[in-house]
Amino acid sequence: MNSEYYQVLELTRDATASEIKKSFRRLALKYHPDRNQGDLEAEAKFKEVNEAYQVLSDPEKKAIYDKYGKKGLDNQGFHGYSEMNMDDLNSVFESIFGGAFGGFGGFSERKKRKYPLDIAIELELEFNEAIFGCKKEVEYRYKKPCNDCDGTGATDGKLHQCNECHGKGQVFYKQGFMTFSQTCPKCHGEGTIPANKCKSCDGQGFVEELAKIKVDIPAGIDTGNRMRVSGKGNVDEYGRSGDLYIEINVKEDEHFVRHNDDIFIEIPILFTQAALGDELVIPTLTGETTLKLEVGTKDKQQFVFKGEGIANIHTKKKGNLIAQVKIDFPKKLTEEQRRLLEELNESFGKENKHREDKMSSVINRIKNWFK
Repeated sequence: MNSEYYQVLELTRDATASEIKKSFRRLALKYHPDRNQGDLEAEAKFKEVNEAYQVLSDPEKKAIYDKYGKKGLDNQGFHGYSEMNMDDLNSVFESIFGGAFGGFGGFSERKKRKYPLDIAIELELEFNEAIFGCKKEVEYRYKKPCNDCDGTGATDGKLHQCNECHGKGQVFYKQGFMTFSQTCPKCHGEGTIPANKCKSCDGQGFVEELAKIKVDIPAGIDTGNRMRVSGKGNVDEYGRSGDLYIEINVKEDEHFVRHNDDIFIEIPILFTQAALGDELVIPTLTGETTLKLEVGTKDKQQFVFKGEGIANIHTKKKGNLIAQVKIDFPKKLTEEQRRLLEELNESFGKENKHREDKMSSVINRIKNWFK
């Protein structure tokens, strides 16, 4: 019995068509030149695997081979693929699997992947979740090859060259002296189309699935930061997974304003507190602290509390808390309050006269500009 091709694919003679295809894909991936660059032995083995599949996947050739062996195939005009150059082999390979395994000659992919392996999603965090860190369950969707059509998009797993672009994936048209190209609208740049669309994936060759994972959000993370979760992205036809990238967006807080690792908070005070000085209890990220107002505190004056800010996500060193005062003036006064303020204003007699004289001097100087 002639079992050489079966041995190459590590199969027995009673292997089914599905088992032949599955074994071929496994071995083709194992010996693929992209994974064994410069390994001539692996390249030769890859050719043998491909040749064996060409025979055993074709019912007519398989029947001849099972009965007469390789000599029977030679008599029918079939020649081994092991003698073909890599460009010819790649053309045959792509005609069967739609170029899923990539090209040769520098081993660059000749066919564009249906979808990128990496995924990016957004995650919104509460202000305090970002400041102190937390655990979050993230829900997202990822793509993987359709099992029913083996990622080809075709019911029978076979693809045909697109007759619109003739396998190029692009169509060309002329406008005057210029030639333009665009993605083929029929095959969407694939170069191949299924004869019968797979119903499970509507001919796309992939399906989307829902996934949930728990991630540790580090303390100090900020809007614009990105987290990478390895191996949780889309899955390709070889079973390789991309990465999941989580883009962080932090909600604003009602009172605290963040700038890098520093935290700002506005403290409203009365004009009398600014004039007389005072001692206030103000909030911090972890509790409270005391703010001492000096006599004559100015509007928008800032008071810095070292180490009361946010822990840096990398160095863990904490920033500062900056308290900025905002002097409030009453919009309505009682008669008693007005009387007291007028008395206070009169008590500043000399100081007020000095301010008036200073303003008059400035006004007179400006008037002289126009004489």
